[in-house]
Amino acid sequence: MVTIYDLAKLTGFSAPTISKALNGNGKLNSKTREKILEAARKAGYQPNMAAKSLSTKQSKLIGVILEDQTMMRGFEHPLFGGLMNRFRKEIESAGYDLLFLSKNFNGGMSYINHCKYRDVDGIIVVNPVDDDPEIFSLAQSGIPCVSTNELIPGVCTIVSENFESGEYAAREFVKAGHKKIGFLGAPSRQTSPASIERFEGFKKGLCDLGIEFDDDCYEECEFWHETAGFEGMKKLFNRRSDITAIFAVCDTIAYGAMQYLAEVGKKIPDDISIIGFDDDAIVSDFKPFLSTFRQNREKIAELSAEMLLQIMSGVPCPDVVRVPAEFISRSSVKVL
Repeated sequence: MVTIYDLAKLTGFSAPTISKALNGNGKLNSKTREKILEAARKAGYQPNMAAKSLSTKQSKLIGVILEDQTMMRGFEHPLFGGLMNRFRKEIESAGYDLLFLSKNFNGGMSYINHCKYRDVDGIIVVNPVDDDPEIFSLAQSGIPCVSTNELIPGVCTIVSENFESGEYAAREFVKAGHKKIGFLGAPSRQTSPASIERFEGFKKGLCDLGIEFDDDCYEECEFWHETAGFEGMKKLFNRRSDITAIFAVCDTIAYGAMQYLAEVGKKIPDDISIIGFDDDAIVSDFKPFLSTFRQNREKIAELSAEMLLQIMSGVPCPDVVRVPAEFISRSSVKVL
């Protein structure tokens, strides 16, 4: 059976562009649309009739789940705001509009009931409430769904390459001559393992270079924000004042750590080097500038839109799609 994936390979256009041409929506010029339709005819493309029957009663609405109980950043978060800007652009070009789904709507309606009430065609889960059972129910609801931050069983998730980023950070520190290295982590869950993945990659990177990570150099911060980073760094430093470098699981925790180190008279990077994750504007006023990892918000958003459109067209998608993060080298790592 010919899929829109196959047509994408044949024509050189992306899967969302193929979907727009086949479904007669989106902003495509006539030549592009005709080229795709001609390729579909020649390849013997047959649409998924179950999905097609659903498309005849489309609302053209995509539901968005974005809660913020633990990070306390909302759209100021370095991933979520930029991701939603790009996702909106991609999804609108396919003829859809966004609708934010709130648990406070209409006296506390569930996500699924809210989706049915609004008759949304699909859902993107950006950042849900921790361990919310309703999120797990979405996979069983029959509503097409993708996730960008939570590994929800049965839902296609597009997420950054956390493990590889951890390995890279380890290599950067060892290359600079560091051996006594700490790690500031954050709470993780089965569905949200970013901190664990970055830590496991970090340990693997050190091990590959002949350095065994000392468990005494690990500190899990209570939350993902700067106050937790300050307190986590305080505990770690009081326990291991001999460390020369720290990998913080996110920039907000790194920011809090740098504030604590400044308070106790330690200079970065002269006394302690540090690497963060997120390329967050929150640290832009802190000197020296923080070396960090930048998540590819645009790519995550584009793939999220592409996967959701494919699922809505009846095309199966992988459980997880990983997107590499880019290391941004600045001046917070000292060569010993």
